[in-house]
Amino acid sequence: MRIVTLFIALLLPVLRAAAQTADQPEMADALRQSGKIYVVVAVIAVVLAGLLFFLISLDRKISRLEKEVRD
Repeated sequence: MRIVTLFIALLLPVLRAAAQTADQPEMADALRQSGKIYVVVAVIAVVLAGLLFFLISLDRKISRLEKEVRD
């Protein structure tokens, strides 16, 4: 049973890599041609920047509370 599990675990990444060799999705080509891909990238960048800002502010608040508890 362990050999079968190991075989499957080693085979799955190979199958996944083989599946990625297919042509690119038509949606990506259409977004690139119309220039809307930049809008998608900008939205993703804004969301990630917002998450980063939120995590940094949360870390500061938690650090301040930990300092108050210690004192």
